Amino acid sequence: MNKKKAKRRRDISVTFRMNADEYALLQNKVKESGLTQQAYIINAIKETPIISSDEIAVQKELSKNFAVLVQQLRGLATNVNQMAHVANGQGYLPATQTLHETADEISKYHKESETIWQLIRLSINQQSHTER
Repeated sequence: MNKKKAKRRRDISVTFRMNADEYALLQNKVKESGLTQQAYIINAIKETPIISSDEIAVQKELSKNFAVLVQQLRGLATNVNQMAHVANGQGYLPATQTLHETADEISKYHKESETIWQLIRLSINQQSHTER
């Protein structure tokens, strides 16, 4: 049986020289990115933003935190809506204690969202510095 050799997707080999400092810098950037050296260089020449594995982990954590926060806010909004519905239908407001608890929860979630927003801004700022 005569099988044809599968053509490699990348069949051109490139060799170039660097000094020790340039090579060390390349190796550090490759390690930070979590990519292979080949993938790192190809992404760099394609001007694809290269994000370190640490930054990706931070962004995943931020995304998870936002998802939890959004879920909590939806629940809180449902509670407020139910209180408004009862107030409209029965002509009285929920107990003052309930309203204070709801206001405290809203304040807590507001502070959490501000903290997450600051972390996102910091992450974006760090990425902007690495793209220059």
